Amino acid sequence: MNLNPTHVTEVAAAAIFVVALLHTFSTKFFEDLAHRSPRHGGIWHLLAEVEVVFGFWALVLMLFMFAYNGKQEATAYLESRNFTEPMFVFAIMVIAGTRPIIQSAMRLVRGAAKALPLPGSVGMYFLVMSLVPLLGSFITEPAAMTLAALILADQFFGRGISSRLKYATLGVLFVNISIGGTLTSFAAPPVLMVASKWGWDSSFMLAHFGWKAAIAVFINTVGVTLLFAKELKQLPMAEVEDGAAAHVPLPLVLVHLCFLVGVVVFAHHPVVFMGLFLFFLGVANAYERHQDRLILREGLLVAFFLAGLVVLGGQQQWWLQPVLMSMSSDVVFFGATVLTAFTDNAALTYLGSLVEGLSDGFKYALVAGAVTGGGLTIIANAPNPAGIAVLREHFDGKAVHPLGLLLAALLPTIVAAAAFKLL
Repeated sequence: MNLNPTHVTEVAAAAIFVVALLHTFSTKFFEDLAHRSPRHGGIWHLLAEVEVVFGFWALVLMLFMFAYNGKQEATAYLESRNFTEPMFVFAIMVIAGTRPIIQSAMRLVRGAAKALPLPGSVGMYFLVMSLVPLLGSFITEPAAMTLAALILADQFFGRGISSRLKYATLGVLFVNISIGGTLTSFAAPPVLMVASKWGWDSSFMLAHFGWKAAIAVFINTVGVTLLFAKELKQLPMAEVEDGAAAHVPLPLVLVHLCFLVGVVVFAHHPVVFMGLFLFFLGVANAYERHQDRLILREGLLVAFFLAGLVVLGGQQQWWLQPVLMSMSSDVVFFGATVLTAFTDNAALTYLGSLVEGLSDGFKYALVAGAVTGGGLTIIANAPNPAGIAVLREHFDGKAVHPLGLLLAALLPTIVAAAAFKLL
């Protein structure tokens, strides 16, 4: 019996993809194993890193392809992958996580929060969970996720809030970021995949997606704020350090903002935005006294995660596309929402863009479903690993339980689904 080499590779890749998914739900096991077996604790700690999972199993897939398909075919497959998004997320995370950017964003949110007649940290919490995700439509979702996570870590997660509030916040944040980037055509990865092909500009996105997303973001934020209002009222608003060491000169803030805008504008041109990023590193080093530690490690881990997903995801089209295309436009919305939990939502919309003759209703349902399910798991939306990388150290065992995230994101996901489906 002659087996088709391509089919064997696809089946093997699907099996490895399933194992990688199971691995994401088993990181706590490897963390416990590291404590029980300190002799090999290093490798167990490595496998307990959520961001390492898909990169590790992508390595396994490539080793299989080199052994089974040969060097030429395996190398050709790697070179056919597009790693622009992992590089972009790395650059935008590091720049958005600098003291000048974070300090400016926090002062903006703090000023707006003080204008709200709300006690304790209620106003601050409400604005971070609503304003920053919508800001993602203009500075991109990865940048918005990084900003929101860093502010939450400093103002809330690092100040002894309850575990219930941490998980509820994470679930709502992931959903709000996923849908909050749909006010424009260039900020959300699943929209980027189809915008040019389908002729969707920012005015189209605002008219068909954006206003609905804004309503859902508002409802989700009001809900979680009211649910934990008692705890938030008892948490005084943290003071911003205004000492000479923390003060960042306005010209340097403007330079950082220019780098941030430049990377966003050239998000599809890695040669340009990586060049800007290298210049940024030079500026950051020259004015080190005005910087906190650059989040290079966190950014690299997230980029590694996404690059692994690109490598593994490229071999899933053979089963994912037929499943998606077998659905009617009425069913595809819910199907895309569920499938997004198991694969990056940008991959779903990309596959949809390859199919000709789709109705406008099918296109809308596919993208709406993809962004709706973007908060259910860490792999559902590209910016999610960035949020996990910043916030996970504040969770028990320095790990976010996937089931806890799923349960926390369910209700906000239902709200988002209702907004896109009923409005």
